[in-house]
Amino acid sequence: MNNSSGCFEERRARNGLCYRVIGRGMPLVLLHGLLASGAMFDPLVELLTAEFRMLIPDLRGHGKSRELGAPYDVAAMAGDVEVVMAESGFERSAVLGYSHGGAVAQALARIKPAAVSRLLLTCTYACNVATLREYLEGVVLIVLLSVVTPPTIAKLIVQPGRAGMAGLTAEKSAWLREIIGANGRLQMRAAAKGLLSFDSRPWLEDISVPTVVMAGSDDVAVPAHHFDTLMSGIPNALGIVVQGAGHTLLWTHTDKLAELIRKHAY
Repeated sequence: MNNSSGCFEERRARNGLCYRVIGRGMPLVLLHGLLASGAMFDPLVELLTAEFRMLIPDLRGHGKSRELGAPYDVAAMAGDVEVVMAESGFERSAVLGYSHGGAVAQALARIKPAAVSRLLLTCTYACNVATLREYLEGVVLIVLLSVVTPPTIAKLIVQPGRAGMAGLTAEKSAWLREIIGANGRLQMRAAAKGLLSFDSRPWLEDISVPTVVMAGSDDVAVPAHHFDTLMSGIPNALGIVVQGAGHTLLWTHTDKLAELIRKHAY
C-alpha cells in the first residue's frame, strides 16, 4: 500500500507538522480522518499522481505529527494546515476532507477562504454528535481511549464484513489497522474530544467556496442525515451519493472517488 509513484517529498513544516508532497499537476490538499494519518490516502494517490500535485499532512497528534502537543481541536488543526499550505506553495488549492478531515476542511475554508478553491467534503459532517446515540458513541470512544490502545481499537472497528465495510479486503483491513495502531492513545483521546466539540451548523451558510459533498449510501458511521445537513447548510453545494459504499468508500470505491475528484476538483 505504500505509494512510490510520481514526485515524492516528505517534509516537516516550521510548526512541526509532517507532510508529503506527491505528484504533478493541479494542487490538491488531502486531509485524513480521526485515528488515521495521511497514509490512508495512498491507494487514491496512486491514481492521481499524473494529474494532481498533492499535499498530504499528518494532522496534529496523528501519524508522524504525533509528538506535537495540544490543542487537538479542529481550529488548531485548520490553523496548522493553513501554515503548511502557505509554506509548501499551495497558496490556493482544492481541499478534500475525509471524515474528521472534513471538519478541518470546513474550518479552513471559513478562516482562509482565499486559500481554498473548492471543498470536497467526503464521508463527513457538520456535527458528529447531532443525535443522542452519536454523542454516547463519542463518549464511549473517549472512555475506551482512556484504557485501551489504538491497536486494540483498530482491531475492534476495522473488520471485513462489518456493517459499512462491505468490500474491504483482508489485506486493506490489516493495512488500515496498522495505520490506526501507529497513533498514540493520549493524543487520540484528546483529538476525539475535539471531534465532540466541533459544530459548524451555525456558520455553514458562511462557507463561500464552491463545495461538493460526497457520501456513501451505506455509511453507518456518518449516516445520511449528516449529508443532508451539509447540503442544506452550504450555499449551492453539489451532492453526490456513491451507491453501495460505506464509510470506507476511499478504499472500497477508490476508482470511483478518483473519477469524482478529476471531475469536480476544478
